[in-house]
Amino acid sequence: MARRRTPAQRLRNAVQALPRRTKQAMLRGILRNRVIVGAYTDKRGGVCPMLAAHRNGGRTNMDTFARAWDEYTGANPKRPRRASRREVQTLQNYLELALISDDVEAERPLTEEIRDVQATRRRLAALAAKEAAYESVDDVLGRTYAAAEERRAESRAEELLADDALTPERITGR
Repeated sequence: MARRRTPAQRLRNAVQALPRRTKQAMLRGILRNRVIVGAYTDKRGGVCPMLAAHRNGGRTNMDTFARAWDEYTGANPKRPRRASRREVQTLQNYLELALISDDVEAERPLTEEIRDVQATRRRLAALAAKEAAYESVDDVLGRTYAAAEERRAESRAEELLADDALTPERITGR
C-alpha cells in the first residue's frame, strides 16, 4: 500500500518542480513582501508566494504549488491571513534547498556520476579478486572446517540444555 504524502512533503515536491528562475524570484519575493495564505492578495498589501515570484520575474503558473501551499498552511479561502513566521521560514528553506540541489545537479550530469560509481565498483571487485587469489586452498578449507565444527558444537550444547534430564555424566559424556 502506498504511503500518503504529508502536506510538507507535497510542498517540498512542488517547490522542487518549479523552474529555477521562479524559485529564485519567489525567494526574493517572500523576503521583500508580506506573505499571506488563502488568497492571491489582501487589502493590506500582502501577497501569496506565487504572486511574489511573479512580481520578481518568475513568470510561471503552477497550480500544484498553490494547492500544496494552501494545504500546508491550512488556508481558508474565505478568510485570508498573514503567513506565520514558521510557514514562511519553511518555504524559504525549501526554496534554498531546491536551488542548492539544482546547482549540484547542474555541476555534474547524472550519466557522469553513474560512470564514476560503476568504475569504483569495478576497481573494488578487482581488488577483492586479487586479494582472494593469494589464499591457498588449505586456508579456505581450514576456515570452512572450523566453522562447521563450531556449528556442530553449538548444536550439541543446545540439545543438552534443552534436555530435561541433565546429569553430570551426560554433560561430560562419561
